[in-house]
Amino acid sequence: MQSLFITATGTNVGKTYTTVKLIKALASQGLAVGVYKPIETGVTHTAPDATILLETCKKVNSRFKDLKSQDIIAYTFPLPAAPFCADIEHTIDIQKIIDKHAELSKLCDILLVEGAGGLMVPITKEYMMINLIKELSAKTLLVTPSRLGCINDTILSILALKTFDIDFDWCVNVYEDKEDFKEVTQPYYDEVFPNWWSIDKGLETFIAKSFKIH
Repeated sequence: MQSLFITATGTNVGKTYTTVKLIKALASQGLAVGVYKPIETGVTHTAPDATILLETCKKVNSRFKDLKSQDIIAYTFPLPAAPFCADIEHTIDIQKIIDKHAELSKLCDILLVEGAGGLMVPITKEYMMINLIKELSAKTLLVTPSRLGCINDTILSILALKTFDIDFDWCVNVYEDKEDFKEVTQPYYDEVFPNWWSIDKGLETFIAKSFKIH
């Protein structure tokens, strides 16, 4: 079983959008795809991100068809905040998150794990999202935005992943400031990261070089 952790430079960058596209693309290659959302905050009744992921997954993997959104989440909290802040009662147990990952892994060839927020989002006082990625030994896909300021956010996130010695690739979700992106950001990426790619144009190549397709 292979595992891919989808993270981003921050919130509202496109992790769920990217994960949905990955589910469909990987399934089209004949892989049984699974999904896992370890923590989702801002949940009052149903978890919106987990629901989207699961409904997409059910269409391509029958082993997930009887699951409910809460079955693919370890923790939900009503406060839309970093897990540490949303977890008012300090109930988060990292081992529970890891055990759920192992449980869902048995139902698929590749498990897509969607993080919450960015890499340095605190899960507990001293345990960040990047610590979870490292502990799961998951290959990682960093999603970055196309808005002004994304160069700084991208480089900081890349440095963090390299510091933790995490196997990763990164891509741009070109959805904000599309026209401006070509002028204010893309020239730098073209010069420094000539192999950079966007979700809408490079996903198939990423899959081909990153996963064992039988």
